[in-house]
Amino acid sequence: MGTIDISYLHLAIGLLLLVIPIYYLWKYKTGLVNATIIGTSRMIVQLFLIGIYLKYLFLWDNPWVNILWVVIMVFVAGQTAIARTGLKRSILLIPFSVGFLFSAIVVGLYFIGVVLRLDNIFSAQYFIPIFGILMGNMLSSNVIALNTYYSGLKREEQMYRYLLGNGATSQEAQAPFIKQALVKAFSPLIANISVMGLVALPGTMIGQILGGSSPNVAIKYQMMIMVITFTASMISLIITIKLASRKSFDAYGKLLPISRIN
Repeated sequence: MGTIDISYLHLAIGLLLLVIPIYYLWKYKTGLVNATIIGTSRMIVQLFLIGIYLKYLFLWDNPWVNILWVVIMVFVAGQTAIARTGLKRSILLIPFSVGFLFSAIVVGLYFIGVVLRLDNIFSAQYFIPIFGILMGNMLSSNVIALNTYYSGLKREEQMYRYLLGNGATSQEAQAPFIKQALVKAFSPLIANISVMGLVALPGTMIGQILGGSSPNVAIKYQMMIMVITFTASMISLIITIKLASRKSFDAYGKLLPISRIN
């Protein structure tokens, strides 16, 4: 049985469900009504546009076009991460870009080439969705971790300098703050992994089953999706922090102005 299509009329009917959360956001004066409406509208427009683009991207199935699309995703993800952290572009642009690109290429191509064993590792059907999933998860974890890392450093800069003054290397002095960032960014993901299948059925798995795949196939794909997103997020975060920290301190270990509002 193939996927059941949703007509535009019934899609509009389905979107009416948003009236419920919007009503309560309005009732309790959260100030999030406009943001919700604007965000949902952007999502709808963007998804329709990307749907049109992906249709032709899959038809062309050109490796160079697919690689270019990934580079664009890296650039957009980097810009989005910088905007969400509120940190200086000069500090984070290159670290984010390098971290995203390196981890996505290594983990994504490992999955496509080694696990799936595709003859064409740049096949748009797999290459674009896999890299898209990786980018989305790396973006979320990096934003949370970088905010935690730098807020901890600003709050406890004296401790960082104390550790340096007592013979710790820069990496050793940063270790407690990196630990805080890792705990903050990955605790929700680990908690989600631990109840997956028992409490929650993940979107990728449900999407495949609705698309006609057998539950057995969908389960194996979901396992690997969790593994590659976890791994890629960790690699990209470590690279980003290591590169960003090189521009974050002066020669004496003092934290430089890192926020755009400084």
